[in-house]
This record gives sequence, C-alpha cells and structure tokens, in this order.
Amino acid sequence: MKIVKFFDKLEDKIRGKLSRYPILYAIFGGIGVVLFWRGVWHIADELNLGSIASVIIGSVVLLMTGVFVSEFIGSKIIMSGMAGEEKLTEKAKEEIETEEAQLENLQSTLNRVEKKLSELGEEIEKK
Repeated sequence: MKIVKFFDKLEDKIRGKLSRYPILYAIFGGIGVVLFWRGVWHIADELNLGSIASVIIGSVVLLMTGVFVSEFIGSKIIMSGMAGEEKLTEKAKEEIETEEAQLENLQSTLNRVEKKLSELGEEIEKK
C-alpha cells in the first residue's frame, strides 16, 4: 500500500508541473504509451501468440473490463445515442456553433477551477 501512495503522490506532483507545459506533457505521455504497447507486443511475440489467439485473448480482456465498446465506438457516440441526439451530420450549423460555444465556456470554467485547485494545493503544501 505504501508503494501505491508513493506513486499516487509522485503522479500528482509530476502532473501538476507538466500541466504547465502541455507540449512537453504530450511528448512524455506519447512516449509512455508507445513504450507500453511496444512491450505488450514483444511479450505476445515471446509467448508465440498467433494473430487469431491475440484477437481472441484481447477481445476477452476488453469485454471483461468493459473497455471494448467505449474504446471502439466511443463514449460520446454512446451518450448521444442514449440521449436521442441527432448525428453530427444531421445537426444544423447553428446547433454545432452553439455546442462549440458551450464547450468552450465549460473548458474555460474547468481551467479556472483547475487553477484555483492548484493554488489551494500550493497553499496547503506551504503549511
């Protein structure tokens, strides 16, 4: 449990610092993702998993964890279907522009909340 707490705190510190440098953050994140999947690929090769076995095992793992549908269809499509929304191609230009404005507003609100949380975190660390 101490290891989990250590990495949780380490992640918070690193994420806090890298969030100020989004391009660097994206580069590190991309490197991590590529190296992770490269390792998975090589393990599968070392285990001599064939193509069919890889598809079956991967599908079973994705289905058991609930990631299969959200990964291949996407949660936005699922949520819009559940809400009975129109497809993007069927929406009027004004509706799309309105939604874009709402999303930009939400993003700016989230940015303000994130900044305030960061400031509070720094104040707490000083104490």
